[in-house]
Amino acid sequence: MLSHGPAGGPAARLTEVIELTDQVVTGAADTPTAQAPIGASLDETGSEQLLSLITSSLDQDGAEEILEIALAGKSPLADYMVVASGRSTRHVAALSENLVDRLRHEAGVLSRVEGKEVADWVLIDTGDVIVHIFRPEVREFYQLEKMWLPAPDKTARGV
Repeated sequence: MLSHGPAGGPAARLTEVIELTDQVVTGAADTPTAQAPIGASLDETGSEQLLSLITSSLDQDGAEEILEIALAGKSPLADYMVVASGRSTRHVAALSENLVDRLRHEAGVLSRVEGKEVADWVLIDTGDVIVHIFRPEVREFYQLEKMWLPAPDKTARGV
């Protein structure tokens, strides 16, 4: 239970945390750590730079079968989707943790993360780019990229 006790007590620390959180979320200009709110939209050039940072981070950390999918005109959710595989649950968790850290430190982007506890399939929502990191077996089962890639041409000329 918090009290209005002496300066520096739990109430003072709670007030400080609330003020810092408010500065980060509102992007206060005088705060050196101010960042864009979660899911804030970037312009198209910013989306491409974010995509480049994401794919290079995944590649640097040993992700396999990295696939970029342009969503412009297909979905209002994001500009791009990235699908990648890790070799194990530990690798999937490490890829997602490292990516979220790089996005925060290098681009000032806060991300929403789902599935990291189990690490079979981790979804990272950066706003303009959605990242899916799978274990290979899980990726094969769901075949998520097939929903978003163009269908192959099955006409006589396309065969």
